Amino acid sequence: MEVLALIPARSGSKSVMDKNIRNIGGKPMLAYSVCHAKESKSINRIIVSTDSRKYAEIARKYGAETPFLRPAEYAADTALDFDVFLHALEYLRDTENYVPDIVVQLRPTYPVRDPKDIDRMVDLLIQNPEADSVRCVAPAKEIAYKMWRMDQAGRLRPILGDIEEAYNMPRQQLPPIYYQNACIDVIRSRTILDAHSMSGSYILGYRMEHNYDIDTEEEFARADRYLKLLSGNKKFVFDIDGVIAEYRENLDYADAKPNRKMVSAINHLYDDGNYIVLFTARGTKTGIDWEDITKRQMEDWGVKYHELKFQKPDADFYIDDKMIGIEEITGLFC
Repeated sequence: MEVLALIPARSGSKSVMDKNIRNIGGKPMLAYSVCHAKESKSINRIIVSTDSRKYAEIARKYGAETPFLRPAEYAADTALDFDVFLHALEYLRDTENYVPDIVVQLRPTYPVRDPKDIDRMVDLLIQNPEADSVRCVAPAKEIAYKMWRMDQAGRLRPILGDIEEAYNMPRQQLPPIYYQNACIDVIRSRTILDAHSMSGSYILGYRMEHNYDIDTEEEFARADRYLKLLSGNKKFVFDIDGVIAEYRENLDYADAKPNRKMVSAINHLYDDGNYIVLFTARGTKTGIDWEDITKRQMEDWGVKYHELKFQKPDADFYIDDKMIGIEEITGLFC
């Protein structure tokens, strides 16, 4: 199978100025998608479709081809993905007699992406010859069965009607709904060239939990921090109780149970070359020495760390300008 990665990177952006080449985590955002394609085992060729010579130069620096500049009419806010991809495929067919079997769309606004997901999605399409495309999806946080349309008279009608009065049912009894997160699209070239569609009618879904699309300054900052967390050579200080271990109201820590997700996340950070410090207030209220028990727990639970510090001040609240939430850390790896 000939698999082409096509990265659409127009120069105009109103939400975040020049976001496709803005520096994030040490390099232009566009570079991450090129690197993801290079790390994929499925992709044979990488092309960036852009209307900017500056963008094209950056793309080539990181290993992509830029055999053409995209026409202005396909670089406007109103341009469709289909227009961009049809232009690229027709150009390659007409000038090089090159027609890939599969095209992978990697939007440059996703600097966080697992190249293994690319390979799995390509393989999914290959293993299902009747399918036209594969799209990555994520579980929707909002329940579409409880959403409505309102007409001019103010009357409500449910968006989904396949389950009678689903809007009156508990959410736990309703089927899961997914939204397309646009991180990776895998399409047969014939679907674009012959059927004139970016998806076709037979679309397979590939579930992906994490979503780091960048369209606002807030999303840019979130992704930037994520990349810094994964870059290694950082010092992390973790509280033990309530973070690594379940919190004990009676301050008896001997029977505390581990938070396995957090242990896994800490070990990932350790293996990535970060310096891990465990800091605890155990014993500051009671005067009991918990050092031996704590060390044994960390060993039994498989926690990797460099330092274990006691005598953390006991408090009801801790405020720190470098604070990272538990869910943000576990969400990186679990």
